[in-house]
Amino acid sequence: MIVQINQSLAKLNTFGIDQKASRLIWAHSADEIANYVKHHGAPTLVLGGGSNMLLTQDVPGDVLKVDIHGRRVVYEDDDKVHIRFGAGENWHEVVLWTLMQGLGGIENLSLIPGNCGTAPVQNIGAYGVELKDVFVNCEGVMVEDGSFFHLNKEEAKFGYRNSIFKNDWKGKAIITRVTLELTKRNHRIRTDYGAIASELEERGIKEPTPKQISDVVVAIRQSKLPDPNEIGNSGSFFKNPVVSTEKAEELKERYPNMPSYPAEGGTKLAAGWIIDQCGWKGYRKKDAGVHKHQALVLVNYGQATGEEIHSLATSIMEDVHHRFGIQLEPEVNLI
Repeated sequence: MIVQINQSLAKLNTFGIDQKASRLIWAHSADEIANYVKHHGAPTLVLGGGSNMLLTQDVPGDVLKVDIHGRRVVYEDDDKVHIRFGAGENWHEVVLWTLMQGLGGIENLSLIPGNCGTAPVQNIGAYGVELKDVFVNCEGVMVEDGSFFHLNKEEAKFGYRNSIFKNDWKGKAIITRVTLELTKRNHRIRTDYGAIASELEERGIKEPTPKQISDVVVAIRQSKLPDPNEIGNSGSFFKNPVVSTEKAEELKERYPNMPSYPAEGGTKLAAGWIIDQCGWKGYRKKDAGVHKHQALVLVNYGQATGEEIHSLATSIMEDVHHRFGIQLEPEVNLI
């Protein structure tokens, strides 16, 4: 375990917000985390890849950086394999590594920023696939007493961009390892969401491999989303709202071209499209702005503060509610 005092977090969050931690603690194992919480209690902030958060102030207490690595096969048969990943493993690097092994299952989730340990918290998803589709279990430490937990898919209570870690267990558990089920053959290829099918057709690919799906997803995302290494951002800032079927039909009458998708509990709408209709795409005030190619992405052009980006998000939410009668919810955590 490594402890740093009065440490800037600018390089540890993808927005690049320069707020400081009174103490930044790097934990490299579940035992180190258990030992820490037994002696110090809950840290003020648990930090993974820093990709799903917006810092609006300095962190007065301890920031615990989960830096656990490792990849291990824990089960295998002719069709599938279960691999356990350390929570500190970079998500996209894991995706690329599984593809190099000839495995399928998470290719649609390519280029999502963040680490493995935070993937279950958000139930990350993209292009018709969610983490819960491949999730086997996760392990970690309970903050209250430093005990270890083991959680299966049913116990994780996954929902759209949601899980037990954002509700009953919010602030109460720290994930240390995640086990995923990946396919060795008879891969479940998903091409029915977004521009995947049309991109494959342009490339002349009729029976795509998982690697080819990943290549297409990466190309699509790079064409729409800014690289956090170049422009500070956290990917999609807002969740796609799920509204009642009646509400969706009402909006469809006003906006016939509005994208919509069937969803549990109603109809899912495209938040980016809605924000774009309100005229926010490309908006900029000082260094806080809305990306010029994707209205769902808020960006830091250099020196924006977390408060400035938060203020921009609030203005967008109020405008969308006024025009569409829809309450957007942030996908990122506000700190």
